[in-house]
Amino acid sequence: MVEWIPFIMFLTVCLVLMAGYPVAFSLAGTALLFALMGMGSGHFDPAFLQALPNRLFGIMQNGTLIAVPLFVLMGIMLEKSRLAEDLLGSMAALFGRFRSGLGVSVVLVGALLAASTGIVGATVVTMGLMSLPTMLNRGYSSSQATGIIAATGTLGQIIPPSIALVLLGDTLSSAYQQAQLNLGVFTPKTVSIGDLFVGAIVPGLILVIFYISYVVLFARPKSDIQVASQSNHGDAQLVSVLYNLLPPICLIIAVLGSILAGAATPTEAAGVGAFGAILLAALKGRLNLSRLREVAQGTAQVTSMVFLILMGAAVFSLVFRGFGGEEVVEQFFASLPGGVISATILVMLVIFLLGFILDFIEITFVVVPIIGPVLLAMGLDPIWLGVMIAINLQTSFLTPPFGFALFYLRGVAPDSVETSAMYRGVVPFIFMQIVLMILLAIWPQIATWLPSIVYGR
Repeated sequence: MVEWIPFIMFLTVCLVLMAGYPVAFSLAGTALLFALMGMGSGHFDPAFLQALPNRLFGIMQNGTLIAVPLFVLMGIMLEKSRLAEDLLGSMAALFGRFRSGLGVSVVLVGALLAASTGIVGATVVTMGLMSLPTMLNRGYSSSQATGIIAATGTLGQIIPPSIALVLLGDTLSSAYQQAQLNLGVFTPKTVSIGDLFVGAIVPGLILVIFYISYVVLFARPKSDIQVASQSNHGDAQLVSVLYNLLPPICLIIAVLGSILAGAATPTEAAGVGAFGAILLAALKGRLNLSRLREVAQGTAQVTSMVFLILMGAAVFSLVFRGFGGEEVVEQFFASLPGGVISATILVMLVIFLLGFILDFIEITFVVVPIIGPVLLAMGLDPIWLGVMIAINLQTSFLTPPFGFALFYLRGVAPDSVETSAMYRGVVPFIFMQIVLMILLAIWPQIATWLPSIVYGR
């Protein structure tokens, strides 16, 4: 019966979270409750909890996680200063002469916004407010418009620089080192957030190409109404497009380019991105004390939420380990027929289902530290595994009826848009993401080739 305690503890956390309690307190509270019961019954060594202060101090000392508030500030500044809104208008003017031009514009702007913010909820809400009314007015059906917006918003999971990839990269780095130490490798190799960023570039671009191809071939508006702004032809329109398009693209290139060139760590690149977003807002004349205060408050709220959840997850992982959870998971995976293949499929299925009730932060901090060392010890590439988890979560957030992206979009969509139409609209995009995961399973080089070129891995 004792060996089932880790699984019971994990299921209890899921039930508490589904009841609506705060994530960080649910993780820590459930873990401490099980620890107390374990100490009372003699099945838990309280020495595990003595490591908690060192764990929390390690979180505060982790220089990599400084990238989180910087990337969050970058995304919120671009959103609040309406630079993304200008970008959508310019893209619509550029592609408006084509029948599917507005849909293509939404995908491209959503991809750029995802690369800027890296937060699914922010991207979906922003794109929903900016583009959904326009798409409906231009003749797109409710299912087409909402499907394109919801799917594009989830690109923030996979297109770097993404907050999800930052947190996932840091967690996988620790899991990879632990897996090697468990195998007796005492000079372990490392994997960084930069490795995961580079590994996600090609899959992210493939997904954007899939989306654009679908929009051009199948998601055409019912009417021939064109974007109103396209009537302004000539040099003035081109100058306007370049004026709104180039600055955010240059900012993203500067962030990713500095990482790819090895000129900056992800944390340093995040500082470049945050400063660049502030500078762009100032140059546009949209930076004032009130907006700066609003951006700072939003950044502080998101950052404090992330770190509080990370602390709760640290308590949970210590207690889980104290009950022998890692050994139980390892033995369970080893007993599966099919070895690493069946273990990977099972983990991906579990993560997909957990994506219905948990956000990517909880899954990254709770699930990945449990399954990561075991899968990596079985020979999986950490970059490939990180990219697969990110795309899997992206698919989960888009899948009806529980997908987070659908809830976010439902909150800003007009009442005239039926929820069933939103469900129908995302089905083709879910299929495309599943196809990408199958391609990655067959050809892992899609994720590992570019890091091997850039970093010589």
